[in-house]
Amino acid sequence: MSQPRWAAVVPVKRLTVAKSRLRGALPGVPHEELALALAADTLRAVLACPAVAEVLVVTDDQRVATAARAAGARTVADLPDAGLNAAFRHGAAQTSARWVAGLTADLPALRPDDLAAALLAARHGPEGVRRFVADAPGTGTVLLAAPPDVDLDPRFGVGSAVAHEASGAVPLTDDWPSLRRDVDTAGDLAAAARLGLGPRTAALLATANPAWVTS
Repeated sequence: MSQPRWAAVVPVKRLTVAKSRLRGALPGVPHEELALALAADTLRAVLACPAVAEVLVVTDDQRVATAARAAGARTVADLPDAGLNAAFRHGAAQTSARWVAGLTADLPALRPDDLAAALLAARHGPEGVRRFVADAPGTGTVLLAAPPDVDLDPRFGVGSAVAHEASGAVPLTDDWPSLRRDVDTAGDLAAAARLGLGPRTAALLATANPAWVTS
C-alpha cells in the first residue's frame, strides 16, 4: 500500500516573541533573524518530504508568511492571543487532507527522510489513534499525527509528551535524531549544529562567533 500524503500544520509565532530563550545566543545576529531562520529551515525540510502534500503555516507575522509562501507553503492567519494549541487546531481545520500532522517550527536540522519515516510509522498500530514523537529530552513533542476522521487534539506546551500520552496518543519511539532535535536554548542549537543545520540557520552561525558550538 502506498503511503498517504499528509498535510503538515506548522504554527510560527511573531518573530519578536518567538524563541525567547534563544535571545542573545548568536552575538551580533538579530534575534528575529535567528527565529526566522529556524522556521525557514524547518519548512524547507517539511516541503521536501515526499510524504507531505501540503504545508500550512499558521502565523500573524508578515515576514514569516512571506517567506513561507515563497517556499511553497500555504499560510493562514493565527487566532489573536489564542495560543499554540489553538493555532494547531485552526490550521488542521483549514485542510481537506485526511492525514494531518502538527510540527513545531524549531527543527533547523530536520531531514526529510526522518520526517517521512516518522509519518510512515504513524500509520501503523491501532486504527483511529493519534501518534506523537517526543523531543530529544523526552518531555516535549515535535510531531503529532492524526489519522483520518480523528481530531489532532494538540497538547503542546510544558510536559507535552506526558500530556499527549495521557490524552490517548501513542508515542513513536524510533530514533529520528533530526526530527527530535528541537531548539529552545543555545545548547540545543549547538546540538542541532552537530547534526547539520539547514542553510539559513547555518549561514547565521557562520556570521557569529562559532566558539560556543564546540565548547
